[in-house]
Amino acid sequence: MLSDSLPQGPVATAVALADKLETIVGIWGIGLVPTGDKDPFALRRAALGVVRMALDANVDVKELLSIVAAGFPAGKLSATVVDEVFGFMMDRLKHFLAGDYKVDEIDAVLALTPSTLNEVRAVLSAVASFKALPEAATLAAANKRVKNILKKAEGEVGQVNPALLAEAAEQALFAAVQQLAPQVEAKFAERDFAAALAQLSSLKAPVDAFFDGVMVMAEDAAVRANRLALLAKLAELFNRVADISLLAE
Repeated sequence: MLSDSLPQGPVATAVALADKLETIVGIWGIGLVPTGDKDPFALRRAALGVVRMALDANVDVKELLSIVAAGFPAGKLSATVVDEVFGFMMDRLKHFLAGDYKVDEIDAVLALTPSTLNEVRAVLSAVASFKALPEAATLAAANKRVKNILKKAEGEVGQVNPALLAEAAEQALFAAVQQLAPQVEAKFAERDFAAALAQLSSLKAPVDAFFDGVMVMAEDAAVRANRLALLAKLAELFNRVADISLLAE
């Protein structure tokens, strides 16, 4: 229950995590997973306890799951137990956070599948602040468009060749991305997620100009591949803190 108190101190937390993780992995790994409203082993409650502790502890939940699974005899657990249990825990986390944050903000943060959760609340607050910016809606929609274009691209996306950037709008966007990327990375390294996201607002003008004036899927294969590579760099920058395309209406 949410009213349950959490263990205090690193030793108590470690013991509680080990106990709950071993229970969840062991029971889940032999196929006794919760279904519908049936959860005879209270795995949902145990998973919620893990994510609540992980929100305040600097631990890698997925790494812990792997360590716990490796402690069982070989062949006793399903091969996919770690990924399945981690996904189950992320669902529990999403439900837990829904009382304090909006669903699209939670989705944007958890889309990057963070396995260390102690910064999740800070990132959520940063995403909420970003969403309030006047440029946010346009940038979120642009990121969604970029993702859709890249999904349809055939083959791997390579590196940008500046010599192939013929249009002024694509040159300007490339220059803006190149200039902004180290600034965003620096703020991210400082764990200043709000500042990292706020810096994206400067991309609105070059992104708008690019989509207004540049045909991404050009007939020339080299030009087309180069523009897709530019969009891939833009998407990487957009999604450094959270998947902001999920903020688009």
